[in-house]
Amino acid sequence: MKSLNSKVASRTRRHKRIRAKISGTSDTPRLSVFKSNKHISAQLIDDVNAKTIASVHSRDVKGKGMMEKSTKVGEEIAKKAIAKNIDKVVFDRGGFIYTGNVKALADGARAGGLKF
Repeated sequence: MKSLNSKVASRTRRHKRIRAKISGTSDTPRLSVFKSNKHISAQLIDDVNAKTIASVHSRDVKGKGMMEKSTKVGEEIAKKAIAKNIDKVVFDRGGFIYTGNVKALADGARAGGLKF
């Protein structure tokens, strides 16, 4: 159990380092990613006003595997952002390694029309 706690603590430390360098505004919100063992979610966050602009969860999309769902979550968050006239975001990987599901979500968001 100790290794799990140190794994979460390491991710939290990485996320704090990332958050010290990036911030979202209403013009260019932060695209925040959270990944668990079963699901992945993405939020567009305006840090200046402390508001969530849009969010998508993998429970809300259809797909066979986690990679397919991650790509669809990225595409859905891009659709919601473009509907609110947002085309540029700041990507926040949340302390997770940029590979696998996190990369699939980012590629889906880029394919949907977001720039980062």
